Amino acid sequence: MARTRLSDPDAVVVGSGPNGLAAALTLALQGFKVTVLEAADEPGGGTRTFEDPQVPGLLHDHCSAVHPLGLGSPFLRTLPLERHGLRWKHAPVDCAHPLDDGTAVASYRDLATTLAGLGEDAATWERIFGTASRRFEDLAQDLLGPIIGIPRHPFTTARAGLPALLPATVTAKTFPGERGAALFGGMAAHAVTRLDQPMTSAVGLLLGAAGHVHGWPVAEGGSQSIWRAMVGLLEELGGEVVTGHHVRSFQDIPRARVALFDTTPTGLAWILGDHLPERDRKRAERWRYGPAAYKVDFAVRGAVPWTAPEARQACTVHLGGTFDELAAAEAQAAAGSLPDRPFVLAAQPHVADPGREVDGITPLWTYAHVPHGCLADVTPLIEAQIERFAPGFASQVVARHVTTPAQFEADNPNLHGGDITGGASTPLQLIGRPKFSTDPYTTGVPGVWLCSSSTPPGGGVHGMCGHNAALSALKVLTA
Repeated sequence: MARTRLSDPDAVVVGSGPNGLAAALTLALQGFKVTVLEAADEPGGGTRTFEDPQVPGLLHDHCSAVHPLGLGSPFLRTLPLERHGLRWKHAPVDCAHPLDDGTAVASYRDLATTLAGLGEDAATWERIFGTASRRFEDLAQDLLGPIIGIPRHPFTTARAGLPALLPATVTAKTFPGERGAALFGGMAAHAVTRLDQPMTSAVGLLLGAAGHVHGWPVAEGGSQSIWRAMVGLLEELGGEVVTGHHVRSFQDIPRARVALFDTTPTGLAWILGDHLPERDRKRAERWRYGPAAYKVDFAVRGAVPWTAPEARQACTVHLGGTFDELAAAEAQAAAGSLPDRPFVLAAQPHVADPGREVDGITPLWTYAHVPHGCLADVTPLIEAQIERFAPGFASQVVARHVTTPAQFEADNPNLHGGDITGGASTPLQLIGRPKFSTDPYTTGVPGVWLCSSSTPPGGGVHGMCGHNAALSALKVLTA
């Protein structure tokens, strides 16, 4: 990538994850000159992809692999990213949730197909996701922005979005059977917090509804295709990304009219130092981080031998058993205790993108939710969860590549203690993310905005944190 800087840019963005790039594109599309500064040797943040150290040509996604909100993002879907090589690929099954009886409950892009497999739980699934999926575009505009504010579509949000305020444990109890509750629970667990907290239903609602409209796709050639397309468009618009540029203080930032930071509040406070008012500095110091991800990328000879056929056709497989079991595991991880059976997310990108297979070897992306900063070796627990639903899996493993919580943070300081969501998903930090305001992207420093997943709407590859922050910065640029 470029290592020179635009002279006198209008805006500087620190960090080139999907939110930083979304912020840069929002400003560049309005004709402003934008420079993005990235400390790593490659842009992309969580959308980077790397080659297996032991299997040449086999690609693993560094952090995010499947993107329910990538195609459904109100901002990203307006960009001509396909012109720069981005192709979304879908598997026959979006998400499978295996159970101990050898079957699996599954979610499909087609709502009717999903309902057909839910039996007694179909009516409840329709009640939760029917309106939400049919009015998803309106709902997404309201839920993928600041919580404090007047919704653009109040009737749709009230009707379809009110269940989002409930704890996932409450929503799960509305299912008459275990299958629908388990499928919903796996989606809600993407909140990476205990599921008896208010608003944990929101994540399950949004991911499920997005799936019934846009599916749960992967990017052809790996998640790196997302950042490459975004950078390609940015450069077409006259912007640039400068890699290998560490920003440790204000002095490391070129003079510009506005600056946006794709960092955590903690990271922003470190950089701004005494420029940050004491009140805002104390708020940053109080910012809490949540449970961590412990990741294992497997190279597997052939396909994973899932017992349930739906799991063999799915890009995403949730490994957590019943709702009660996975809710207990999430509560343990949030409390700082490593579960014997942690909730494990698995992705099989080759099911949608056959080009990811190399000489009969396929990539299996997995991570478990573990306590913040977990130091334990979680690999055996992850393998045990896979073996539970795919007997004989271990005999097909060719190679393993482990990323511990500490390694996540060492690679990207935003992933504090292995927290991949930008901060704990507590009720207060969901409403006040990172502060209670109708414009939570502003900081205590004029001309400086925060645009990371520590701002609304939070984690995920949707770019809305960056886009929303840039819309706020545009008020200054266009004044």
